[in-house]
Amino acid sequence: MLPKLIITDIDGVWTDGGMYYTREGDVMKRFHVADGWGVIFCRDLGIPVAIMTGENTEIVRKRGEKLHIEHIFLGVKDKLSLARELCQQMGITLQEVAFMGDDINDLPLLLHAGLSASPANAVDYVKERVQVVTSRCGGNGAFREFIEWILKREKLFDDIMKRYESL
Repeated sequence: MLPKLIITDIDGVWTDGGMYYTREGDVMKRFHVADGWGVIFCRDLGIPVAIMTGENTEIVRKRGEKLHIEHIFLGVKDKLSLARELCQQMGITLQEVAFMGDDINDLPLLLHAGLSASPANAVDYVKERVQVVTSRCGGNGAFREFIEWILKREKLFDDIMKRYESL
């Protein structure tokens, strides 16, 4: 079944989990452009994407806005409760949600989502509890790999490829 919503953590999933500080104390994060294509593939299929991260940083908001992600939640302490609220607003259930996370704070939602995933460099106790572990690490296209895995499972990947081959 194709998810009706895909939720993603950011740090450790879209980034390598590192925090880079300038001499002035500004924080920088490195995003992999491949993950943006994962969002575009979702948009092509009408699947909304939501960002839920414990960090409260404008860097994440700007990345989400650049990718036209409608649901961006920063500073989230309880992802499961927020996901339940979002599902209720959208008229769907958690079983219709796919979630990708990488650490202990993601476990409650990972355990309740219909489809759960983590990147290769997630902590072991998370990887042991999810349905899909990507071969790529966070910050290196792991989110896109998860999206492509879903599309291949649902036999939609070839349709996406044909759209881009005919451009």
